[in-house]
Amino acid sequence: MSRSNRVVQVLLVAVAAGVVFSACNGPLPFLSGGRLDGTVKPTPTTWAFAEDFAVIQLETRPAAPYSVNIAYTQLDGSLYIYAGDTETEWVKHMNEDPRVRFRLGDDLYELQAERVTDGDEIAAFAEAWVSHSSIHRDPMELETRWLYRLKGRS
Repeated sequence: MSRSNRVVQVLLVAVAAGVVFSACNGPLPFLSGGRLDGTVKPTPTTWAFAEDFAVIQLETRPAAPYSVNIAYTQLDGSLYIYAGDTETEWVKHMNEDPRVRFRLGDDLYELQAERVTDGDEIAAFAEAWVSHSSIHRDPMELETRWLYRLKGRS
């Protein structure tokens, strides 16, 4: 194969990848994305209808949207997201501006993230978190925990 044909193939693959990535509405499995699209729904009074544990898409930083795929935990009708003891980019964004958007299927919910610091609530979350998987590290073993409850915006 000639060098020019190889260059054309590489360019075509790059263009195809760009089209695929731009067509994705949100983050890819291990890459962050931008603004999430979907049908904005009213915030439910309880999240008991949601699975106890699943992966969703979370959008932070409304001024310059940043979205990630993240596991959530539903516990007693409340939604929690957790970054362990790592202050991730999305955690930094929520500390600056707690407004987030949460996409579950095609539905979008405009919420607010509130950091959880109450010991009893952390312990209840920790019990649910470690029950979902044997590889989940127990939050009670960590000195710093980036745990957030998602609730309706005020």
